[in-house]
Amino acid sequence: MFKKIVVIAGPSGSGKNTVINQIIQQYPHAARLVTATTRVARPDERDGVDYYFFSIDRFDSEESQGHIVGKRFITLFGGIHYGIYTPDLEQKLQTASVIFAPVDISGAEWLKDNYNATTIFIVPESLAEYRMRIHARNPEMPERELEERMHITEREVQVDSNRYDYRVVNTGGGLAQTSAQIVEILQKEGYNLG
Repeated sequence: MFKKIVVIAGPSGSGKNTVINQIIQQYPHAARLVTATTRVARPDERDGVDYYFFSIDRFDSEESQGHIVGKRFITLFGGIHYGIYTPDLEQKLQTASVIFAPVDISGAEWLKDNYNATTIFIVPESLAEYRMRIHARNPEMPERELEERMHITEREVQVDSNRYDYRVVNTGGGLAQTSAQIVEILQKEGYNLG
């Protein structure tokens, strides 16, 4: 039996979504898990494609029905909830050969416990390089938000990343190399990317 779910995690801005998209372009039977959030959609994001964008009431209702698992709460912007949306997961399990889940440690552990997922954490080359990349991506970001993101990232890199099966260093933004390393891991772990 082939494994189906792989977690690709990493700090915000680590390149995890770009890596997932690169691998899915290469292997069209693979799919990306779409998770739920209470944050507001950015102008370039689409509901049901990037995230399921729920109000707090809708998120709570979905969670009480068992449709949200592996939940996390972050304090940025007054507090945002994220979680695995099980209707999306169940649909992808029926149609995809491999499902890439861009979730944090809560979701990673839930998917490992329930679906034997392989968990991979993308580590920035250094925290200083990561700070420069985040600042270059959004030069108008308030200093307080940048510091809060750095605090979250330091915890993810120094504590949470050790709880994943694999750590892959994203050297200097070399996402093609990072994608190739992840494909090698998946082949070794018995995933059917074909």
